[in-house]
Amino acid sequence: MGGVGGVGEVTMEGKASIFADMKEYQAVILRIAHNVRDDEDALTDLLNERSRAGWEPSMMTQDDQRITVVFQRRATSDAS
Repeated sequence: MGGVGGVGEVTMEGKASIFADMKEYQAVILRIAHNVRDDEDALTDLLNERSRAGWEPSMMTQDDQRITVVFQRRATSDAS
């Protein structure tokens, strides 16, 4: 990763760009089963699955019925 170039310019790997590292986001809504063991397993599975694909949790919210997790990762040219 590069340093900062001129005003409004970021240098990345020796190339000047007007954009900093772009990120992509993914939101997942997990329905709560109200069974502690099932909820823990479902959340653990979700976090592990996304982590293996390069996603990191960036925000999490919860209400009585669901947990919403927003994941982020550095965008790639072939993002899917």
